[in-house]
This record gives sequence, structure tokens and C-alpha cells, in this order.
Amino acid sequence: MISGSGAGMSVDKETLRRKYREERDKRLRPDGNDQYLRLTGRLASYLDDPYTPRTEREPRTDHVTVAFVGGGFAGLVTGARLKEAGVDDVRVIDKGGDFGGTWYWNRYPGAQCDTASYVYMPLLEETGHMPTEKYAHGPEILEHCRRIGERYGLYDHALFHTEVQDLRWDESRSRWRIRTDRGDDFTATFVALGIGPLHVPKLPGIPGIESFRGHSFHTSRWDYAYTGGDPSGAPLDRLAGKRVAIIGTGATAVQAVPHLARACAELYVFQRTPSSVDVRDNRPTDPQWFAEIAQPGWQQRWLTNFAANQSGAMPDEDLVMDGWTDIAGRVRAKIQALPREERSLERMLAAFEDCDFEKMAEIRARVDAVVSDPETAQRLKAWYRQLCKRPCFHDEYLQAFNLPGTHLVDTDGKGVQRLTETGVVAAGREYEVDCVIYASGFEVGTTWTRRAGFDLTGRDGVRLSEHWAEGMRSLHGIHAHGFPNAFLVQQAQGANLISNIPHNLTESGRTIAAVVEHALAHGYREVEVSEQAEEAWVELLRSGAGRILGSPDCTPGYYNNEGHAPGPATRLLVGHPHGAMAYFAHLDRWRESGTFEGLEFRA
Repeated sequence: MISGSGAGMSVDKETLRRKYREERDKRLRPDGNDQYLRLTGRLASYLDDPYTPRTEREPRTDHVTVAFVGGGFAGLVTGARLKEAGVDDVRVIDKGGDFGGTWYWNRYPGAQCDTASYVYMPLLEETGHMPTEKYAHGPEILEHCRRIGERYGLYDHALFHTEVQDLRWDESRSRWRIRTDRGDDFTATFVALGIGPLHVPKLPGIPGIESFRGHSFHTSRWDYAYTGGDPSGAPLDRLAGKRVAIIGTGATAVQAVPHLARACAELYVFQRTPSSVDVRDNRPTDPQWFAEIAQPGWQQRWLTNFAANQSGAMPDEDLVMDGWTDIAGRVRAKIQALPREERSLERMLAAFEDCDFEKMAEIRARVDAVVSDPETAQRLKAWYRQLCKRPCFHDEYLQAFNLPGTHLVDTDGKGVQRLTETGVVAAGREYEVDCVIYASGFEVGTTWTRRAGFDLTGRDGVRLSEHWAEGMRSLHGIHAHGFPNAFLVQQAQGANLISNIPHNLTESGRTIAAVVEHALAHGYREVEVSEQAEEAWVELLRSGAGRILGSPDCTPGYYNNEGHAPGPATRLLVGHPHGAMAYFAHLDRWRESGTFEGLEFRA
């Protein structure tokens, strides 16, 4: 099928495509996203916060200029820009006990960003922070979130361990009314939503999951009281002599498994689909090098360079040089090798596929080079295109399977059969364990309102879910018609730069601050996108090639709606038809013009 490696290999493309299809078909399930359990009823205990005690407080019944739902990067960068614009009373609301968002919850051992810290961690230049590593670990990222909160005074009005239950436009007073599960009932002139896609844990719908009598937890609620250790990497010393199962082999498990493997007597890694695991090559940041690059405007230059490399803009250099830009660089080189007259869409897509075949062959060859047992190595190989699932990068995951106590339990795409009181059953065999760890991720393909826990009720009582009944509709992914003084902070219908989500958020935050500042400076009570401007933006989005990630031909996962063809609504979850750089440039011009074309300001 394949000989050689990298650019010099030869590929029987049709045989490889057939292999990919066969592996995908093993994993297709009719229940799609419904295969996962919501954490309600008895399972709700998996949602408890093990990190910060809840403190009682009096309900808030006051008024603020801006209320922001979500205390992760979205809330932090938007809050920071609003503060810079002179808006002092910004209230951030979050169900966690502190700022951080997904980095508040994900404190499992080994947690790291998989995009280079210098472009992933926002507001580095503004806070003066130098990441200690190219790929910072979770505790440093969480501390940076707190640093932003402190630097910009966002703790002053913040409400933690608080969930919004109702958010409703009061047309008579041109303000939003916000009610929460803590009895709060306050108003805000403006609201913004940045809840993110990675905050509602899910469990696999395995029969008997509630019957297991050992210890269990989800990776986003890591139980260090049981395992020992801490998020900074201290050994998990309480697992000595324990038999542990971890269910899932996605990005979380790739990072946690090496720590578990060193600690447990026996570790069973239950795999339905292997991840592609490329070299991470993490290293400490050289302070002298950082001082040289950290000149005024440095982070924006790096963000622009990374996005340009990702979106085919073909910059002269690659500042970041990571796994993401390697993917893009290979494709760019292949396309540039084509004569200009042959650069049709069909030829460029073929070049992209060729690059992918080469890269995935390298990743599979790496498994053979690292993993000692040939059978284990074969089962750890990913047979799909690299961007079918979230690419992983790690230098210790594959090596963990060389330890005598680490056992890969490959289910050949079927998943775990059931749980018993004492263990996990896969392929007809029961593995008795003391602890089950669920590395099963978060809800992504479910509806926005299900993940948010509330709906947004706008003008004339219309809900956002109703406005989006046939798909998301917005201007720039930020403004929705019928929802005055409300903003969205996310990536869809904007840049949709999946490889570096924070860049999407920082641009949205800058835009919202500019609009709010303009409205306040001119005494406007309301700002809303016109119906015509919203429709024009949606039509522009429809003119593109559609979703780049998530083909139904891929192996099932959250990138492709668990292998199910996307419905009409999902087809609008796309980015600017000319790529992330075109969107960022458009948005920059739109802000700088000062006219905010498409928005209607009302006194």
C-alpha cells in the first residue's frame, strides 16, 4: 500500500481510501450525539466543583453597563478591551469558581495547550508575561487567566459559581434583564455571550455506568484527593497498587495517560478510535530570545503570521513553526509546485490529499518506531485524514505503552460494552479495576441553548433559538438582528480559525469594545444589526466552499457530527469564504472606518 516515508513515499491511494472508509464504517452509530449521556439526576455529581468551595452571597439586584456570560478567554479579552475603552462596570458571570473557562475545569495531569503559547495565550504583551514553555501547561494558563482578571479589575463585579437562567430584553427601558440560579435579578445595558464549546462534560452511554461501585470521575473534575499529585505534575502517589481504567483516547487522554502509566499498578486504556499523535517537541522559552522578539506589537504580528500560514496567505516566513503550520506549509508547497494554469480547485484539493497521505504515513511510522510491541503499535495507528479529528502532539503518550503495567484495550471501533460493579467489559472480557476515569470530552454537536442552559429572548419576545431555527444568522458572527445591545464571542461566521480559537475571541472582543464605546460616546441607547446587513453576511458565507472540517467521510467525532451528515443549520457554521485572514482584514477596516456599516444606532 505504502512504501517509503514523507515526501518520498509512494501511495496506493485507492487502497488507502478504502482502508479509511472501512475504519470509519466500524465506528458509525445511528444514535450520533445521543450516544452520550447528559449529567443529570444521579450523574449530576460528576459536575461538582472539586477545586473551589462555593461561598454564599446576597443576590445582585443592581445595574451594570456590560454583563458577560462566560469567564474564559472570551470574557477576559472582551472585558479587558472594554476596560481599556473606559467601561468600568463590566460584570462577568461564570459557573466555575474563578476565571479560566475550560482551563478552570481541565486540571488533569499533563494538560497543555497544543497551539504554541505565544499565539494561544491572549494579552501577553499587555500583561508583560513570558510563557515559560512553547506549549504552556494548564496551571500556567490558568494563572494567566487570573492575571488578566487582576490586571483589568474584572474581579470587582464578577459572579462565580453562578449560572444564568434567563436573559431577556426589556424594550421599555432598552436594557437586558438577567436572572441566575443564585437569585440574582439585575439589568445591563449591553450583554455578551462567550460560553465556548468545551464546558459541558459528557459521559459515554455505556450500559451499567451507574452500577460501578469503585471510584470514578470525569477528567474535567479530576479527583486529586483520590489519585494524589496535583495539576503542576506532582506524582499521582495514591494510585500505587491501583488498577485504573481510562475510557477515551482523544487529546485529554493523550496528555493524561503518561502520568497515569507511571503511577498505577495496572492501567487499562480503552480505545475506540486512536488519535493521530505527532511530535510535540516542547521546550522552555529562552528569555534572551523572547526579549528580542517581544518588541511593541509583537503578539499581533505573531497572530497574523500564524493565521496567514493557516489560511493559505503564503507569508514569507513561519514564526511559530509548530504542527499546525507544518500541515499548512506542506499544502502550500504542494500547490506552489503546480503550474499556475493548473491551480484549479480540483487540483488543489488533490494536492491537499497527497500532503495528508504523506503526513499520516509519517505519523503511523512514528508509532512503529516508538512502540515496542508490534500488535499494540498496529492498534495505535490512525487510519483517517489528519484533520478528521483534532490532531494531537505529544512526546510521551506512545512511549507509555512500553511500560509493563500499561495495557491498550482496543475495541476495534465498537467501544466499551458495559460496566459492572467491579470493572469494564470490552470484547466480551471483563477488566476488574478500582477506578474508572472518563476522558470522554464535552458536548459540541448539541444545540447552543442546551450547552448554555438558557435562551436569549430579544425584541418582541423572539428567542435566539427561534431566530436560528434554520441555522445561525449574524453579522460577523457577533451581531444578531432582533437582539439589540447583545454580542456573541465565538468563531463561527467569522474567521472560524479552529487551530487557534483565542485569536477569534480577541478580534471579537476588540470589535465589541469599539461598538460599545461608540454607542456610549454618542448617547445611543441601542445598537442592532439591520436585517439587510445580516442577510448580506449570510449570503456571503453561503458563497464559500462550505465546511472545511468535518466531512461525513471522516471517522466519527465531534468535528463531523459523529459521522452524521450535517443538517441545514450546521452548514452555516462556517467562516469567511476567503479565509481567516480575509475576515480579520475586513473586520479591521470595518472597525477603523468608525461608521460600523450594517449596524443601526438609536438614541
